[in-house]
Amino acid sequence: MSPDLAPVFAALGDPTRLALIARLGGGALSITELAEGLPLTRQAVAKHLSVMRGAGLVEQSRAGREARVSLRPEALLAARDHLTRAAAQWDGTLARLKRLAED
Repeated sequence: MSPDLAPVFAALGDPTRLALIARLGGGALSITELAEGLPLTRQAVAKHLSVMRGAGLVEQSRAGREARVSLRPEALLAARDHLTRAAAQWDGTLARLKRLAED
């Protein structure tokens, strides 16, 4: 696995961060908008976003006094590509194992 994907998978391993990713799929949101309806404070959401920023999953920009957070889909695409390659390797391994077992 590429070393730069480890933080992506670590960040995606948290259910709260997965929920934030899903919310950001619709476009950029403020931290307040992201926190709406979650049992978390704005500060807790900001901490999760910090981890996600460190993994390259999101970026933050300013619009006046408001901080807007948006998804960086290229990080998710890189993770998906890695998982696709790993799945293909496992498919090949399992096919060879099946042939061995049937012979």
